[in-house]
Amino acid sequence: MGKNQKNSTEQPKQEFIFQKKNYMFMFIGIAFIALGFILMSGGGSDDPNVFSEDIYNFQRIRLAPTLVLIGLGIEVYAILLNPHKKKK
Repeated sequence: MGKNQKNSTEQPKQEFIFQKKNYMFMFIGIAFIALGFILMSGGGSDDPNVFSEDIYNFQRIRLAPTLVLIGLGIEVYAILLNPHKKKK
């Protein structure tokens, strides 16, 4: 038997695709998305016969959807991030 043959009982070391850095960015993205949805909620009227202008404020129309989109962008970055890449 030659030196180049490996033992057949030896299992290759299994490694996760995502590392700690990926999961950190994923949790940050989830926090942005959750905060966006929390800010988007509410603004309704207690009386169905009365219209409330609070539904059209800056928080619900601009800020909350922007936070959700930023969170989705962070999630895409977290998925595409390669923690094994060496810096030159």
